[in-house]
Amino acid sequence: MGVHSVITININKAKTIAHDKRREARSAEFAPLDIKVTIPSEATAAEAARQAIREKYAAMQTAIDSATTVDEIKAAMP
Repeated sequence: MGVHSVITININKAKTIAHDKRREARSAEFAPLDIKVTIPSEATAAEAARQAIREKYAAMQTAIDSATTVDEIKAAMP
């Protein structure tokens, strides 16, 4: 007679963890642009790149928030 265990995943906790990882990844992408945006000759290009990052991570945040399974959360991650 074998012992069967069932793993229950708390989807809200999984979303919190995913959001923490998303924030870390977003910060890492922003880091090199944070200085460039202060350099007049590079500011326009840097701000455009920052906006693209904002949009990418906003879409990721929405996907994580609307996820109903762990697989959907994983699919939304970078």
